[in-house]
Amino acid sequence: MFLVIFTYSCETIDDIENNQVEISYPADYFFEHDGITRRYTLYKPNNIQEGAPLIFVLHGYGSNSKNIMRYTQMNDIADRNGFAVCYPQGSINYYTTRTHWNANLKQMSNVKDADFLSKLATFLQNEHNLSKENTFVSGMSNGGFMSYTLACNKSNIFSAIASITGTMSGYDWNNCDPEKPIPILQISGTDDYVVPMDGSMSAAGGWGGAPDINKIIEYWSDLNSCNKNEIIRIANVNQNDNSYVILEKNYNENQLNEVWLYTVYGGGHTWPGAWGNMDISASEEIWLFFKKYLK
Repeated sequence: MFLVIFTYSCETIDDIENNQVEISYPADYFFEHDGITRRYTLYKPNNIQEGAPLIFVLHGYGSNSKNIMRYTQMNDIADRNGFAVCYPQGSINYYTTRTHWNANLKQMSNVKDADFLSKLATFLQNEHNLSKENTFVSGMSNGGFMSYTLACNKSNIFSAIASITGTMSGYDWNNCDPEKPIPILQISGTDDYVVPMDGSMSAAGGWGGAPDINKIIEYWSDLNSCNKNEIIRIANVNQNDNSYVILEKNYNENQLNEVWLYTVYGGGHTWPGAWGNMDISASEEIWLFFKKYLK
C-alpha cells in the first residue's frame, strides 16, 4: 500500500511541475480586486496561438456571465477565428441586490469596475500570452454602458468597443476624456423602451443624461476624425421578425478608426441573431468590426 501511494503521489507532483494538468474551457476563475472576490469565465479555443486577440463580453443589468455566454455563442466564433473570450461577472448592487456594472453610475454604485476590468485584461494578457494590442470589449445593455465607460477611461487597454442596446451614462457623456480615440460599434432598436435611442432614459441612478444615440455617434465620429459616411441597408432575410437593419459607417479614408451604427427598425432591447432581429448576428458583426483593428 505504501508503494502504491508513493508512486501515485510522485506522478501527481510530476504532472503539476510539468504543467500537464488539462483545463477544459470554458473555465471559471476568481480575481481579487479592491477587496472583492470577482468571478469570470474564460474561453480559449484548442490550439490557440500565442499573442491571440482577447474579447471581453459584458452581461446586462441583473444578468450574468453564463447567460450572455450562452446566447451570444461567441465561443463558436472564437473557435473559427482563434481568439480568447472573457465573460466577467458583475457585482451585486447594494441598493437593488441585482448584478450590475458601474458605468460611472455614481448615484447607485461605488464599485471600481473600470479598474477591475482593465486589471483583469492585463492579467489575462500576461497569464495566457494574449495580445496587449488586440484586446476589445463588448456588452449588452448595462454591459454596453460599461463598454463606453472603458472607451472614455481605459482606451490604453481596450482597442475598440461594441455596445449592443447600451449608450453612455449621463456622467460619461459630460466627462468623457479618452486618452486616445478608439473605434465604436453601436446596435440600437427603434422600439427599445429599456434604453431608448432618443436619449429619454431616466436620470435616476445615474443612467440617463446622454442625448440621442445619433448625437453620441456624432461625438465619437468627430473624435475619430470621421468625415465621410456610408449608408447600407442590410438584406431583410428574415420576414418574420418584423424588423430590418440599416448600417451607417462613419470613416475617414486617411485613417483606420471607424464608427458604426446599426439601427434595427422595429427592433427592441435584444441581441440580434439570438432573439429579436434575425437579419444579422450581433456577435458576428462584433468580430467583423474588431478584426479590422488587429495589429
